[in-house]
Amino acid sequence: MKLDFPRPEYPRPQWVRPNWINLNGEWQFEIDHGKSGKERGYEQSAHVLSDKITVPFCPESKLSGVEYKDFMPAVWYRREISVPGSWLNGKILLHFGAVDYETEVWVNGVSVGTHRGGYSSFHFDITPAVTAGSNVITVCAEDDVRSGLQPRGKQSERFYSHGCDYTRTTGIWQTVWLEQVPQSYLAGMKIVTDPENDCAHLEVKIGGEGAGATLTATALYEGRAVGAATSVVSGATVKLSLPLSEIHLWEPGHPQLYDLEINLAKQGQVSDTVQSYFGLRTIKLDGMAVRINGKSVFQRLVLDQGFYPDGVYTAPSDNDLRKDIEISMGLGFNGARLHEKMFEPRFLYWADKLGYLVWGEHANWGLDITAAEGLARFLPEWLEGMERDFNHPALIGWCPFNETWDRDGAKQNNDVLRIVYEVTKRMDPTRPVIDTSGNFHVITDIFDIHDYDQNPETFRARYEPMKAGGEVFNTFPNRQKYEGQPYFVSEYGGIWWNPDQKDEKSWGYGDRPKSEDEFLTRYAGLTDALLDHPMMFGFCYTQLYDVEQEVNGLYTYDRRPKFDPKVIHSINARKAAIED
Repeated sequence: MKLDFPRPEYPRPQWVRPNWINLNGEWQFEIDHGKSGKERGYEQSAHVLSDKITVPFCPESKLSGVEYKDFMPAVWYRREISVPGSWLNGKILLHFGAVDYETEVWVNGVSVGTHRGGYSSFHFDITPAVTAGSNVITVCAEDDVRSGLQPRGKQSERFYSHGCDYTRTTGIWQTVWLEQVPQSYLAGMKIVTDPENDCAHLEVKIGGEGAGATLTATALYEGRAVGAATSVVSGATVKLSLPLSEIHLWEPGHPQLYDLEINLAKQGQVSDTVQSYFGLRTIKLDGMAVRINGKSVFQRLVLDQGFYPDGVYTAPSDNDLRKDIEISMGLGFNGARLHEKMFEPRFLYWADKLGYLVWGEHANWGLDITAAEGLARFLPEWLEGMERDFNHPALIGWCPFNETWDRDGAKQNNDVLRIVYEVTKRMDPTRPVIDTSGNFHVITDIFDIHDYDQNPETFRARYEPMKAGGEVFNTFPNRQKYEGQPYFVSEYGGIWWNPDQKDEKSWGYGDRPKSEDEFLTRYAGLTDALLDHPMMFGFCYTQLYDVEQEVNGLYTYDRRPKFDPKVIHSINARKAAIED
């Protein structure tokens, strides 16, 4: 299946402009096994690369047209583009949704910028290097998942996929696009909603010299204006509160959203306009409960890895992103841990639109945090991801690390976890933060554990003492201390189920059930133990769908149900003990 123009939709739904060009599709491509491309002048605009690739799919994927599965130390991309002459009156920004891992970009042979990080979005102002008409973009991405110096998530550090590590992603794996903005423009926004005071608080970044301009923000609900605010620009940011005449709360399963239009005007003429949206909701910790808009909501989460059979890290279409959420909700889940990967903005957009809770997580596996250098490699990219995703109402918590472990005899550096937690809280005091999911907590708002016990009776029994104020189950008591935080089992189940598989290349937790009835009995027993617990605010089941050899999904890798979704829904969706 070859896609001539894949993923045509606008890639950044919370910050939409009319003047943009999607650069997905066919690019020239070459694998640089010796990382010698710069010595050989690959960045020069006249150089022709030896192969073709379909962007935004990684070269490991079938949809890329390359499907090369071995390690690639460096890869190169080249494409000729046409820039409208009228665009040169302003600035031209070249955007990358994500490129794994270290990127340098040239336009017409001129380097326009570098970026480190395989999951966060970035852009370069390429105006000085661009001419009207034909231009050449060249991209080099270097990648080494075995170095210990970069987050790799679930990308396998071995040649073959194994256990819960899967096919790697190298180079471009999200949409590339051009955008034209005026000399003074709206560069970004942070919004904190305040339904208790009938307003939303905006902090808008201004690009270029905007002093003296007027910024106007207008909120609409179902097409009618419900609020407006205006401020004069005097610096690099503008802060204003937007009063709302109607209050409609965003809640899981009931995603009421406001549209937002922001205008920048000089001398009465609008110079820049951005379309956005927001949702009004609050998140508060209250004893053992997590309250959304004041209600104790049991978080029925599922682990979502964000992998696709033909696209690897990249969904073949926007509809595939939406479909994964709809599959999950059809099973009775109200949210997901977005696991070991920063998901693309359009997934979060659909979570916002469908009323689906998500936890933001980085792809920390593979990064050595036994020394301080791990912090330098982790924190800048994490902050880029936080800034990009901050405004999504569906995002209800941050979990920068998952299962941090000691490495080669050296213990994890607790200062790395502490600093990342503290910076995350400083950047976003509105959401809870888990320092590292599952083990070795250092400082955390929520205490979570991973428990893959397959016996419902022993699983339930270990949490019983908590009900009477007794011992709290702690998987690593010598490495972490429970201090009364809200508590949940953020990974459980993982029940191995692949009756139709003919070979033995599979992996899951514990012993395989001998029948579908045995699976469902086990699933219900484990899940009921958590729903029935009055001090448990949620769970996260492993996992939504199989990924390659890991066959503990409720759906297959190609998204076919293994069980009647209504049966799973009936188990998951009943009222939990902690809910109001």
